Amino acid sequence: MKTITTKAPDISDAEWDVMKIVWDRGPLTSGQIVRELESERNWKPRTIKTLLARLVRKGAVAAKEDDGKFLYSAKVAREACVRRESRSFLSRVFNGDVAPALVHLLKDAKLSETEIQQLKSILERGGSES
Repeated sequence: MKTITTKAPDISDAEWDVMKIVWDRGPLTSGQIVRELESERNWKPRTIKTLLARLVRKGAVAAKEDDGKFLYSAKVAREACVRRESRSFLSRVFNGDVAPALVHLLKDAKLSETEIQQLKSILERGGSES
């Protein structure tokens, strides 16, 4: 059984593309990951394998040998990476302030009635989502 951690490493934009494939479809061989990203990103196989190796070193992806091939699966939860990236973005762009960030994002958002109701519900609970 694979263990998913909630401690997220720093992941580059290119590494995010690899992680999305691993989260959505893993475990996968490097060849399967290469095929997915080659067509999407027009990257060379060597580039993709380098990104995959970095993610293994960072502890975001596990590599397990299975019948002579390595299978790659996520070792870190997507939500943990999203949380880390969100905090980093808020810190860099909005000096850590959530309210101005939300106002800025919502000004250009085209929200459905359901999404508006969800936001209202979160705000009424004081921001805690349960």
